Amino acid sequence: MSSYDYQPFEYSVAPELSGKGTGPYPVVIIGAGPVGLSAAIDLALHGVRCVVLDDNDVVSVGSRAICWAKRTLEIFDRLGVGERMVEKGVTWKVGRLFHRDREVYSFDLLQQAGHKMPAFINLQQYHVEQYLVDRCADFPDLIDLRWKNKVTGIGQHKDAVTLQVSTPDGDYDLEAGFAVACDGARSPVRSMLGLSFEGTHFDERFLIADVEMKADFPSERWFWFEPPFHSGQSALLHKQPDNIYRIDLQLGANADAEEESKPERVVPRIKAMMGDRPFELDWVSVYSFQCARLERFVHGRIVFAGDSAHVVSPFGARGGNGGIQDIDNLCWKLAQIVRFQVPTELLETYNTERVEAADENLSNSARATSFMTPKSAMEKRFQEATLRLAGEVEFARTLVNSGRLSVPCSYAAKHQNLGVEHKLPEPACPGAPAQDAPLGDDWLLNRTGNNFCLLLIGLSMPDGEEPPDGVVILEVEASDDVRARYLGDEPQALYLLRPDQHIVARWTQYSRSCVSEAISGVLANNRENFHVTG
Repeated sequence: MSSYDYQPFEYSVAPELSGKGTGPYPVVIIGAGPVGLSAAIDLALHGVRCVVLDDNDVVSVGSRAICWAKRTLEIFDRLGVGERMVEKGVTWKVGRLFHRDREVYSFDLLQQAGHKMPAFINLQQYHVEQYLVDRCADFPDLIDLRWKNKVTGIGQHKDAVTLQVSTPDGDYDLEAGFAVACDGARSPVRSMLGLSFEGTHFDERFLIADVEMKADFPSERWFWFEPPFHSGQSALLHKQPDNIYRIDLQLGANADAEEESKPERVVPRIKAMMGDRPFELDWVSVYSFQCARLERFVHGRIVFAGDSAHVVSPFGARGGNGGIQDIDNLCWKLAQIVRFQVPTELLETYNTERVEAADENLSNSARATSFMTPKSAMEKRFQEATLRLAGEVEFARTLVNSGRLSVPCSYAAKHQNLGVEHKLPEPACPGAPAQDAPLGDDWLLNRTGNNFCLLLIGLSMPDGEEPPDGVVILEVEASDDVRARYLGDEPQALYLLRPDQHIVARWTQYSRSCVSEAISGVLANNRENFHVTG
């Protein structure tokens, strides 16, 4: 049924089985999906060696995660696969929302020009995983990808994590400084440690169908409440590469997943939506979901990321994007610990920041589900009244919720600019991710590197002054785009960026001691440092 050519990756006998292992390894990554593979590449870019263990030997079957947001694409670009993803993916920024047979309103997600990456692309997860595997091959001395290596046990002591691994050629033990569990929503590692999710399970069932067909639909997100072709429920349509369209159909809480997955049930539903247009089913899945997370993401030397740490509904594209942003936050911190002996307490900032980000995603996801699937007559009346008003008055559109689409998390919103008077733009506040801007033939985010970066706009380093160790200096002119995003009404400014491109602090005058203090604050697990501005 699938149009994608799934080719198994080469299995190799683990060196530990012949007594040739080179452990203990700095980091072991469990799971070779988008999150685990991204972690491996990010660590390699920071010079950290890792082993990736996966119990399978092919990319994910089915499109799965398809919507990749601008911030996530910027991270992928830093990892070296962003341009390839955008070239293959379907770029979109316009969404349309319908109620029955009426278009209620449309929205544009990227109204500001001058960004390298688009607002969103649609690209099947199997393509993303293949691109990441290809990129891993660029680091043969730093990334050891082991297919058909299943983790069957895990433990830890003060200085290391120990793992038991099963392969077709036998079992072996592995030791590492840290383990990153990227093994998905049903995480075996989570179960081995006796950890459980806390949150809400939604009984509503949805059908996902990837349909191969030739159609002239624009590259937009279309969402229906109570469409005429699927009465009383909701529907979503997304265009993907290779003439594949993603269709999501709400089925109701009592739907039988096995029965609804059968072609004789799926095909009539698609025909009701698409009419007489020829199509072939490429992949089908029926699912329910929960909005839940672990209480903590860091458990000693074992760290959870992606779906192993938190799960949300698919509406809003916050799952896959959130997982990649976990890795963006985590890996530079692991590198600081492994390579520069920064205290392991730095991982507490990963726990704090990504738990907050997960809670933001969980809240948005739960609210979207509640609006999409009203459980009472009062909730249904609210939904209908909101949809009716949204076609006439703009304020009501903020109440319509078909999935609040993924946006980057600002890690220090509570600490913005406390007690500081300046006229620097609010979106470039400490804690927020740096915004891209064109720099001649290049882009700002292309030039920040993988270290701390001091961005100087409209000024240069003082003569004879050297930056603190490990800090990259990036001096840029105040073009119109740069001025709008970073200066506002100020003539000049300096921004200190973390290796994940989030803003640590900003000033209007250079002070080496302030920069050093800000970096020390970050590495000493001091989140209050985010409001060091002036």
